[in-house]
Amino acid sequence: MSETTEFRTTTRHMLKRSKQYASQTLMGGLSGFESPIGLDRRDRIEALRTGDIGFVHSWDINTSVDGPGTRMTVFMSGCPLRCQYCQNPDTWKMRDGQPVYLEAMIRKVERYADLFKATGGGITFSGGESMMQPAFVSRVFRAAKEMGVHTCLDTSGFLNRNYTDEMIEDIDLCLLDVKSGDEETYHKVTGGLLAPTIEFGQRLAKAGKKIWVRFVLVPGLTDSEENVENVA
Repeated sequence: MSETTEFRTTTRHMLKRSKQYASQTLMGGLSGFESPIGLDRRDRIEALRTGDIGFVHSWDINTSVDGPGTRMTVFMSGCPLRCQYCQNPDTWKMRDGQPVYLEAMIRKVERYADLFKATGGGITFSGGESMMQPAFVSRVFRAAKEMGVHTCLDTSGFLNRNYTDEMIEDIDLCLLDVKSGDEETYHKVTGGLLAPTIEFGQRLAKAGKKIWVRFVLVPGLTDSEENVENVA
């Protein structure tokens, strides 16, 4: 195990508290963001590809939940997985999110930059699946790094190929959510494949990035001794 990797296990009790936190977070909505509502579908698709806009579910300011210090956590819309215990199923569809200008998001980070630096915090992109919108997320991270703000990516790693090595350079910390340690259970839990998550973790480790491994322990689903050992 790499020195930059930490394991954090979520129990059923912690998951319940996490759901309560999520319900509070979602109430934050998208106040304070200018939305490009006037863009037609073709222009939106192109702006999404270039990262000029991102489809965002909500955002919140929190402490010691989504990385160190006081952080701005942005919940992106869209996710390719369908986890049985998902705490934010309302983030699954990208079209349910609100399009937000890149410049508006960067201004929001800049507004809180001094707070982040004072507390050792920063910006975290979560979801949904943050890697569904790699151009937007990576461009915000690049701007944050130029401000001296800590960056954190909360992801399943399932969309490993969406993220280039250049994009990885601007990640300070990755909260890598490993749903299961074996293929069969992973597919049962998520409907997806385990391999991309492992590959993304290996790329992060090779780049010397700090990783906090997250694992949700669900009785009767992911709690077998073999599965837990495989995650480790």
